[in-house]
Amino acid sequence: MNDELSPEQVDFRHAMANLAAAVHIVTSDGPHGRVGITVSAACSVTDSPPTILVCINRRSATRNVFARNGRLALNILAADQEELARHFSGQTGVPMPERFAWDIWTDLAGVPTLTQARAALSGRVVSLLEQGTHTIFFVEIDAIRNREDVQALVYDRRAFHAVGAVA
Repeated sequence: MNDELSPEQVDFRHAMANLAAAVHIVTSDGPHGRVGITVSAACSVTDSPPTILVCINRRSATRNVFARNGRLALNILAADQEELARHFSGQTGVPMPERFAWDIWTDLAGVPTLTQARAALSGRVVSLLEQGTHTIFFVEIDAIRNREDVQALVYDRRAFHAVGAVA
């Protein structure tokens, strides 16, 4: 496989670095394992029924676990959770089992969610779409938990930032 990027890919990646995006940790637990990864490519699809989409690289070792478990949670990170974002992106080398051993988790409809996340949404994977290097997971939401007392964590120009009002 050729890992060298074309000029168009370089331009696209630079443009996407200028697209400020919320930071999330996507989690799953089930017969195929317990996993979590940091993503910025997630958004709402519709509120009827409540549905989100999450994009996961097809080369990720976690991709098949998410698909086979059939349930996942989107943890929308609070501004003070940058270190967790780094752990779940693999930057720190902390093994997956250790990440889930910390006393920071709450079950939300059968999926581990971060107790202190700005919001957590748990649901069932209803369809998958393969597009280029990524799989798009469409998830119908059946449980939601919100916090109003924290700012959001966003990723912009390859750096983390705190944004948003606190209610």
